[in-house]
Amino acid sequence: MSVRRLLATAMLPAAATLALSAISGSEPGHRPLGAEFVTSARAQSDAKKAIDQKLHKILEDLHGTDLPKGIARTNGRVEATQIDVAAKYPGRLETVTVEEGQDVTAGQMIARISSPEYEAQLRGARAQVLKAKHALAEAEAVIAQRKSDNLYYEQDVARGQPLVEHGNMSRQAFDQRVTKAEVSKAALRAAEAQHEEAVSALASAQAEVERIDAILVDLTLLSPRSGRVQYLIHRGGEVVNAGTRILTILDLKDVYMTIYLPSAQAGKLTLGDEARMILDPFPEYVVPATISFVATDAQFTPKSVETSEEREKLIFRIKLQIDPKVLGKYEKEVKTGVRGLGYVRTDLSVPWPENLIIKLP
Repeated sequence: MSVRRLLATAMLPAAATLALSAISGSEPGHRPLGAEFVTSARAQSDAKKAIDQKLHKILEDLHGTDLPKGIARTNGRVEATQIDVAAKYPGRLETVTVEEGQDVTAGQMIARISSPEYEAQLRGARAQVLKAKHALAEAEAVIAQRKSDNLYYEQDVARGQPLVEHGNMSRQAFDQRVTKAEVSKAALRAAEAQHEEAVSALASAQAEVERIDAILVDLTLLSPRSGRVQYLIHRGGEVVNAGTRILTILDLKDVYMTIYLPSAQAGKLTLGDEARMILDPFPEYVVPATISFVATDAQFTPKSVETSEEREKLIFRIKLQIDPKVLGKYEKEVKTGVRGLGYVRTDLSVPWPENLIIKLP
């Protein structure tokens, strides 16, 4: 029998009693109307107690109140790793190609930011590259000229050496040739230095083009992982700053339940050990999980989680990781924020009871 039918069945006697009381109270010779109302209230209270007892029995059957020693149970909430996709550079959000709740794949374009300023900077940087290339070509031409001059003057010195030795050339004329050769060498070194400077200027201009190209590439926002869009914070047409979060994606391959246990139980857990989950929307199924994390520092119980211990006691946060294979099979049904019960073993020698055997659709 469903809970709704149970409620309806239990409330019928109370309603009937109330109606009879109202009728009998108007006839002579019967008890006062107030007494009948008291009787009706008692009947409703008894019916409510019966409903509560039956509901408690149903929940006991679903969740298994009686657990073997060595198995701990506590409330928890299903969560998933969240990835924030943010703007790396400022600009106007030209378009957003996804909506909340939509599944996305890694590398899929999800938004684009337009920035005329960076596009103008790119054109200017490309112009600087052309200018640097021209300067480099001129430097190479100057080097060729200086090498030719230097070769000529060195040969002129070589030809004058025997003439001076035989007295066919004055020492002054020979020294002039030597001076011209040295000047040509200095001019060649200066031309080579200008060439190196032109090469550096070209490399700098090309690096600036690459930098702005990288910025323009980053203006197209791609999904870093496959998952589901959880929050869409900004939409097309809005101006965003650097670091502004555009949307949030849930990684549906990294889903877990967060539970809290006191130190006496948390200290006995083993990382990698099996765990179980029963979710409130699907109490008939038992979901497999593993203990992937036990906090090293104690903390207070969050308000959204209830345990059998007093709230003011320090407890430890624990993550129950859902098997990725199960997530892949039921990816469409995975939802975060769902409440349920998490089960862990504080004694590995204790087998799982029958009501906690894995059961999936």
